[in-house]
Amino acid sequence: LAEEAMFYQQDNFDIRLEWGSKGVAALAETVEAMVIVDVLSFTTCVDICLQRNATLFPFPWKGDRAEEFAKQKQATLASPRFRFEGTYSLAPSSLISIPEGFRLVLPSPNGSTLTLESAAHTTTYAGCLRNAAALGRHLSSRYRRIGVIPAGERWEDGQLRPAIEDLLGAGAIVAHLSGRKSPEAGMAEMAYSSCENITRTINECASGRELHERGFAQDVVLAVQENCSEVLPLFQNGEYVALK
Repeated sequence: LAEEAMFYQQDNFDIRLEWGSKGVAALAETVEAMVIVDVLSFTTCVDICLQRNATLFPFPWKGDRAEEFAKQKQATLASPRFRFEGTYSLAPSSLISIPEGFRLVLPSPNGSTLTLESAAHTTTYAGCLRNAAALGRHLSSRYRRIGVIPAGERWEDGQLRPAIEDLLGAGAIVAHLSGRKSPEAGMAEMAYSSCENITRTINECASGRELHERGFAQDVVLAVQENCSEVLPLFQNGEYVALK
């Protein structure tokens, strides 16, 4: 990627967009700030936790040291979503009553991993439909070159599966950013702006249907609540903090 990265950096534009881990690698060293977008469900979890004044530590998915890391941070390690048994997990619905001051380590295959990859190179935020307008305004007031990374999902072999919910979430943020937008960013904004019914679209897309069928319909309800939050989640010193 290093030799070819120049083709994918979108450096003629202020607002840039690429997908997943390779997108982070292409853009991270060329922008002043990066936004990770994982609507279903990591960045929605970040927003809810920070709204509740809890602390959230991202951690790589299936990282060998997750329990040790949680102990070091005097935090609780989240349960994997599909073994959710009433404890905190990657399901946003598990976090709506998380206590103020609670410290949670939240591994995820997409949002957490991309956060850590991005933060190694540039200032990193978490964005979703819930905070798109607030985050877009904040970023535009402080940065000129901004990268937006829709996380996407994973196929069974680990390959990236571009996901409609993240395209729409990224587009919602891009719509509130000022500056010259790359074609990639502009197409995400167009997808968002032309979507007649965000709620129906995300409920009926593959990721939304999967959550419904697995018993997590409430997660989709929470994730599609557009601009209900003013939280500005900045990754700082190993955790997401809410800027005031």
